[in-house]
Amino acid sequence: MDTQLLSIIGYLQELEQDSTVPKNVKGKIVSTIKALQEDRELSIKVSKALHELEVLTEECNMQPYTRTQLFNIVSLLEAVS
Repeated sequence: MDTQLLSIIGYLQELEQDSTVPKNVKGKIVSTIKALQEDRELSIKVSKALHELEVLTEECNMQPYTRTQLFNIVSLLEAVS
C-alpha cells in the first residue's frame, strides 16, 4: 500500500480515537478507513473515501477543528489521486 495512503489512514484513525468526535462521525470515519483498505484500484478507493468525507464535512454537530482536520485529509486524498 502507498505510504501516503497509510499516513492518511493514520490521520483518520487518530480522529476516530478522539473523544470529542461524535459517535456518528466516528462511524463514517471507520467506513472511510475501510474504503481505503479495500483491495481495489487506487482511484476507486480514493473516490469512495472522498465521497464519504464530503458527506461527513456537512455534519452539523462537529467541532470546527475536527472539520478542519477532515478538510486537510480531503486535500491529501486529492493529491494522491
